[in-house]
Amino acid sequence: MRSFKELYDELTEFRVVSKAARKKMGLRMKRLMKSASHQKKIEKSKKKIASPAKMKIKAAKMAKEFVINKYYPKYKDMGVAQRVKIDQQIQAKYGAMIAKLSVKWIKKVRSKEIEKVKKAREIKQDA
Repeated sequence: MRSFKELYDELTEFRVVSKAARKKMGLRMKRLMKSASHQKKIEKSKKKIASPAKMKIKAAKMAKEFVINKYYPKYKDMGVAQRVKIDQQIQAKYGAMIAKLSVKWIKKVRSKEIEKVKKAREIKQDA
């Protein structure tokens, strides 16, 4: 089992994932989303503010998504092989930009986290 620090380091690097690995991850997540225990885990996590390390990961994902939408608007329509190639280009060309943006957007992520928790707790009180 890998530690959160190792996973965080991998995500901040945006390692390029092969076509087979992407498919394998997708199938794993599909299976996970069907389990009741995972659903409860998600429900619990919605009621808690994420740790600073997780917020950094979310900010990095937001930054990568921003770069993709700006420079590669048809990314979602592309095939898996093309997306793998574009991920490599993004990592090479825009890695520094993503790092800067992620640091800048941590405040935005923190405010979204607080909003998320408020909504989840309101829903719990209404029920």
